[in-house]
Amino acid sequence: MAPVDLGLPGPPRTAVAGAPASPRPATAGLVDTFGRVARDLRVSLTDRCNLRCEYCMPPEGFDWLPTAEVLSDAEVVRLVTVAVEHLGIREVRFTGGEPLLRKGLEDIVAATTALRTDTGEVPETSLTTNGLGLERRAAGLAAAGLHRVNISLDSLDRETYATLVRRDRLPDVLAGIDASEAAGLTPVKINSVLMRGLNDAEAPDLLAFALRRGFELRFIEQMPLGPPEMWKRGEMVTAGEILATLRRRFTLTPHDPGERGAAPAERWTVEPTEDTPGGTVGVIASVTQPFCGACDRTRLTADGQVRTCLFSRTETDLRGLVRSGASDAEIAETWRVAMWGKKAGHGIDDPGFLQPQRPMSAIGG
Repeated sequence: MAPVDLGLPGPPRTAVAGAPASPRPATAGLVDTFGRVARDLRVSLTDRCNLRCEYCMPPEGFDWLPTAEVLSDAEVVRLVTVAVEHLGIREVRFTGGEPLLRKGLEDIVAATTALRTDTGEVPETSLTTNGLGLERRAAGLAAAGLHRVNISLDSLDRETYATLVRRDRLPDVLAGIDASEAAGLTPVKINSVLMRGLNDAEAPDLLAFALRRGFELRFIEQMPLGPPEMWKRGEMVTAGEILATLRRRFTLTPHDPGERGAAPAERWTVEPTEDTPGGTVGVIASVTQPFCGACDRTRLTADGQVRTCLFSRTETDLRGLVRSGASDAEIAETWRVAMWGKKAGHGIDDPGFLQPQRPMSAIGG
């Protein structure tokens, strides 16, 4: 019998009970034992980065992957094609490291937006970037078919920004934001990580900036994905603290939880004030309010490994299959088997939790 896409709904966001004992269903999609279906592919194009954010990596950086181990442009495109045409992926997000360091980025984007999903649509194609170099490339990326960008901006104060990322590049990031808006890569989304004692007091100013520009701001709880010594749960700025700080200046009304779907951000409507228009703000509370139960993501590292979760300590090698001459069908089936084994949650609160061996820059956001 031909595979049938079950279109299974995501389970509740609360903890999921033990997995059913039934065998993997005959579905073309990326389903797991908890009924989740992966529709969103995150693709890391490089583990390299031109910033050294405190929450992500040490000042000296890491030992980067050898070039020979990184997927070529053609290999990236082939695996994205398998994901879209064989596995039901409908959204593709390119990440890093810093994906703008990938010279062939525009060609990869163009090849992705030439694909069609199982619904006959162009895959929603986006980019997560620190913004350096975006001023020069935004127009070309838009011409290649890129739909929108997520840009990291942790401070509007030049000195604070330089302290956080260990580079004095705030003007370049702001220029990249302007270029993205001019190129039509909208809605421009801004990602901010707050660090206690460094930029946590800036949350209202960052939100005011985003509202005035019509951008969508997302605050992200710091996660244990950088140098181990840089993450202490007791020192992390929590979602509750972020919201309390924002409410000192803004009136926030939560969105209907039923509208959230698999989105990682919980969203609030921000009422207008005398000097700022209204809008929305989101908080991604990966640590204090996990949303694993509705996760619809699968991840591909720059060296061609499938990861079922940001916090996985196991990977499935697709690069080896590609380079050994495996067919698209064989690659797709290996990917399905990997996702079938996805765990119920990341387990940060489990006593035995261990931080992934790979840092965030090597996994892709």
